[in-house]
Amino acid sequence: MSETRTIAVVITGRVQGVSYRAWTQSEARARNLVGTVRNRDDGAVEAMFSGPSEAVAQMETLCWSGPPGARVTDVAVRNCDDIPTLSGFEILRG
Repeated sequence: MSETRTIAVVITGRVQGVSYRAWTQSEARARNLVGTVRNRDDGAVEAMFSGPSEAVAQMETLCWSGPPGARVTDVAVRNCDDIPTLSGFEILRG
């Protein structure tokens, strides 16, 4: 059985207004990850991914590309000790 890993990421660049959150949700759900994604006031996108370590690593790599139209300049990753108590992957508003 795979070890569970949880990470928080902040993606910067041209990542708002290009469906980055919807793309992230779709990619995370395809990998059976739980977590959240939201736009930040500073123009970045912030996400938390939790699940099998291999799937989380895939998502971390995918964050560098994003959907068509996105131009990612950085993906800052932080390991988290807390595992979200969510049952799926959700887009947070506001």
